[in-house]
Amino acid sequence: MQSDSGTVAAETAGPGGQPVLYLNATPQQGSETLANWRSFRLAHLRGEHAVGAALDASAAGLAFRGGTGSCVLDDYVTRIGAHHYREIACLVTGVRGSTVIVAATPADRWNAERGILEQAVDSYDVL
Repeated sequence: MQSDSGTVAAETAGPGGQPVLYLNATPQQGSETLANWRSFRLAHLRGEHAVGAALDASAAGLAFRGGTGSCVLDDYVTRIGAHHYREIACLVTGVRGSTVIVAATPADRWNAERGILEQAVDSYDVL
C-alpha cells in the first residue's frame, strides 16, 4: 500500500474492503525511546487518530534480530469511522537507528489474526 517516505506498509482487506491485517515499519520520527515507549505510544494514538487508547500489556528489553525493542499491546477506536483495532506496536533500536513497527487488526478479529501478527513482529530484522 502507499505510505510515507521511508515507510513500508502492507494491508490485507476483507469483504467490503475493510482492513483485516495491517503491518507498518517507519523510521523513528519523534521523541520516542525504549524507556518511554509505553506512554509515548498511547499518547501518540490519542493525539493523532484515536478517540481512546487502552494499554493491554507491555514489555521492554526484548531481543529482535539486530536490536532491542520495547513493545505494547493496545487497543483503540479511530476518530474517523469509530473502528476498533488491536495492535502490537514496538520501537526497535539497532546499530543504524530506530524503527517503529505496528501490526494491527480489527479487535473482533484479534483471536483469528494474533498468530500471524506476532510472527510478523517476531521476524522483524532491524538490519
